[in-house]
Parts: sequence; C-alpha cells; structure tokens
Amino acid sequence: MDLKKSCWAAGFMLLAGLASPAQAGFSDEGLADFADEVSERHGLERARVQALVEGAVFQQDIIDAISSPAEARPWREYRPIFLTESRIEEGVEFWDAHSDKVDEAAEAFGVAPEVLVAILGVETRYGQHAGRHRVLDALATLAFGYPPRADFFRSELEQFLLLVEEEGLEPEGLKGSYAGAMGLPQFISSSYRHYAVDFDGDGQRNLFENKADILGSVANYFSEHGWRTGEPVAVRAEVSGEAWAELTSPNRGPARTRHTMAELSAAGVTPASDVADDTPVALLELEGEEGPEYWVTFHNFYVITRYNHSALYGLAVYQLAEAIREGRDA
Repeated sequence: MDLKKSCWAAGFMLLAGLASPAQAGFSDEGLADFADEVSERHGLERARVQALVEGAVFQQDIIDAISSPAEARPWREYRPIFLTESRIEEGVEFWDAHSDKVDEAAEAFGVAPEVLVAILGVETRYGQHAGRHRVLDALATLAFGYPPRADFFRSELEQFLLLVEEEGLEPEGLKGSYAGAMGLPQFISSSYRHYAVDFDGDGQRNLFENKADILGSVANYFSEHGWRTGEPVAVRAEVSGEAWAELTSPNRGPARTRHTMAELSAAGVTPASDVADDTPVALLELEGEEGPEYWVTFHNFYVITRYNHSALYGLAVYQLAEAIREGRDA
C-alpha cells in the first residue's frame, strides 16, 4: 500500500473513534461546511476529513496562550528569554555539531549561517522544546473556538490536512506549538507546504529530525522572502532633538525600510557604524533595561520579521545570531 495513503488511513481509523467536537468543547457550527468545502476543493474523502476534525480535542490553554503572547512584553523583559549564556553556548555547540549542514544551507541560499542557527535557538532551543500540543488539537481549537482568528486557522487546518496527505505523516501524533507550528523551525502548515525543502534528497521533507532539511528549509524561507546576501541586519543608534520621533516604526511591528539614512540623520539619528546616506532603513525604539534603545534596521531585518511579525522577535534573532557567531569565533 502507498505510504501516504496508509498513514492517512491509519490516522482516519484512529480518530474516527474519538470524541465529537461538541463533546470535546467545540461549537460544531460550520464544521460540516468545512468538511464539505475541503473535501470537494481537494478531492479528499469527506468522511476522512470529518473524522479527522472530530478527533480533535478542545484545549483551553491554547486559547489562553494565544491571548497573551510573549511578544506583548516590553523589550527589557523579552530579550532575557532568549539572550542567555546557555542558549548562546548551545547555539555554538549546535553549529559545531552540524557545521557541514549549516554551511551547505547558508551557501546554497545565500543566508548568513548564524541567522539559521539563531532561528532554531529562538524557536525551539535547537529542538529541545518543539511543542507539546497535538497540532490537530491546536488548529481545530483556534479554527472553531477562537473567533478573532478563525479564518486564518481554518485555512491552516485545511493546509494541515493537505500536508499530512502529501508527506505521509500521521496526523494524530504530530505535536507542535499552541498555534500549530511544527518541527525544529516551527513552520505552520502553509509554510511547511510552500517553503520546506528536501535538502538531502532522500525523498522526504522532514522538519522534525532531519537537520539538512531543517536548515535548508529555514534558508529557503529567508531566500524566498528576499534575504540579501552580505547585507547588514541592524545597528544601534543614538538620537538627539525631537524630529526623529516621527520616523519610528509604530507599535514594535515589522520595520519596513521606508526612509533613507540621510532622512534619519537629518532628524537627529546617529548610527554606531557608518551607513551610506542612500541606504533604505527604518528606526526602531524599544524599552531597554536602562531606558530607551534605538536601532537602525535594514531590509534583512524586515526579512527576519517575515518569520514572526514582531520587531522584538527580529532583534532577538539578530542579537542571538551575533552572540553565537562571536562565541564560535572566540
């Protein structure tokens, strides 16, 4: 029997005997329509789709977690979560242990190797904490139990159904984050389908165990989102006067490079290292441990925030990457 079909069938048979969404705490409104739409759109058997979704179990702690993400904290509280001596040392150790794969992925896609390692450090501490929630439960809980983002997570649940079919994965056993992100790089289902690569050519895209696929997929993600080889990410800055305040990126969100360095300089911004006047940049103001911090950020910083749409996340990845690089070069 075909592996993909057999894994799908096994998951279907197992889930068919589990609780219905109403029993598990879901509202069943729209569930039948969801099963109809997905099965018709993709040629999947409706009974299988329905059984899979009905096998999900509502998880209140998932609702609680998505309502208070770490990115809601100020920078002075967010940074210490990721910039620790142990996480830096583990990053150096991970790079040393998988240096051939790190370097191959970095060279193939033109992405800085330290950034690839840092992503895994921030996301899952290099695989130590890849998630404890069943992906099925997480996506169904948010798709049918969290109205503010129901449309997004119904789309991700649909993508998950296609992913397990395509990759021959057993849907019942897959675990990930409270938002349904999977593997060492924590790809959501749509990202897994569109950006994961079979980097070692073994016929599978394995983001759970295969370090070549994991690193290659992260590198491909950044490449597809416009990473520019050899260009900087961010530089610390000082400010004077008041004009600079009108040029800061709002609400700690992704910092698009909407200004030039010349504009920022004219407004009283001085970067810690030389930046050409015509360079596209953004200005970031964050709450540091010793007061406000100011950062001039570049296109590659914005690319990092395509992975997680938070300036705090982007800066944590950048600083961890720099620390790992320095630790390895020491």
